Amino acid sequence: MWTDVPNLRHLRAFVLVAEFGGITRAAQRIHLSQPAITQALAKLEERFATKLLEFASDGVALTTAGSLLRDRVARALELIETGAREALRGEARRSGGGFAHFEQLLTVAQLRALAAMATTRNFSLAARELGLSQPSVHRAARDLERLTGMAMFVATKQGVDLTPAAEVFARHAALAHAELQQGFAEVSDSLGRDPGLIVVGAMPFGRTKLLPDALNHLTRERPLARVRVISAPYDGLLGRLRYGIIDFLLGALRDPLPIDDVVQEALLDDPLAIVARAGHPLVSKPDVTYDDLLAYPWAVPGDDTPTRAAFHQMFPAEAEKRMPGGMLETSSLVLLRGVLTGSDRITLLSARQAHYEIEQGLLAVVPYPVALGSRRIGLTYRRGWRPTPTQAILLNHLRHAVPTYEEAAVADHL
Repeated sequence: MWTDVPNLRHLRAFVLVAEFGGITRAAQRIHLSQPAITQALAKLEERFATKLLEFASDGVALTTAGSLLRDRVARALELIETGAREALRGEARRSGGGFAHFEQLLTVAQLRALAAMATTRNFSLAARELGLSQPSVHRAARDLERLTGMAMFVATKQGVDLTPAAEVFARHAALAHAELQQGFAEVSDSLGRDPGLIVVGAMPFGRTKLLPDALNHLTRERPLARVRVISAPYDGLLGRLRYGIIDFLLGALRDPLPIDDVVQEALLDDPLAIVARAGHPLVSKPDVTYDDLLAYPWAVPGDDTPTRAAFHQMFPAEAEKRMPGGMLETSSLVLLRGVLTGSDRITLLSARQAHYEIEQGLLAVVPYPVALGSRRIGLTYRRGWRPTPTQAILLNHLRHAVPTYEEAAVADHL
């Protein structure tokens, strides 16, 4: 993180020149000489290999690329300033320490060290991650503490912890980095170059059909688009989303929402079904009863998932005691497929999630109505997040695929 970010003072100078319409007032505001700002702007334009500003006798005008970059850089600097205010609100400064408006003096090296320490909690591992010597990371970390006037790192038996103030500031800095990355991608995309990387956090449902179809549409429309799909439990994905590492999540929504700095957008209601191997005795049984379901061992998803909650609604603790054998808990469809096809276990699952396995004759739906079994599937993203054009295209393909997807799911079970 922060490895490809230009000098922060150069970025701040660029925003101020655009805001004030000239170099003179920007130089006074940022306490740099006019030649220094001119040189900073030249380095930025060299970095992006395009003009960002057009100078005329009546002032300065932003180019298309410059306008895209200015908006994102301004949002990123605002996030850093907000993080600084919130960190100071919860932490007393050391006596006589720190600079007023320290966020304006931060260097990329200090933010890189903070990001690496937030990830690794260890100076040696942080140095390895950054490709630097351990003393260099130590120095950047201590410079950050002197600049802020706050304790940022606390030694523990396991390594190093971030103080509460450092945690707050690190998250805002990570979001600022994500904002800058989006700005760089928008500039590149506007010039017909690399449109940037989209990072999707996919829960089990999203990985099966909805996301693959949307990705195929995106590839046809934007062949240069790069996408990284991260699969992990919900809590892990949510944490990375809140740090700007992931752009959005696709999968089962949570009710209630566990944190208020993210937003959920419902796409569809996904009915659950009881699923077993093709040829399972219950698949061909004409009138499956509740007691029939209790006569077979079960595989269930992990705790704190909507499907597990639906399972507990169907089968209270007293009913679970009547089930034979040990309960198998997994959220891996690959593992579940292997277990179900090789045994008489049954599971509560979205039939859409097992679309391919059912289509191939490996699994089948048990004819038993799941009255309370439904999950809301949708998108989760940061509050205030503004997608790039390429990210917006993928999101729209996901939204537009829902009606077709629901029609296909109905047809599969007629």
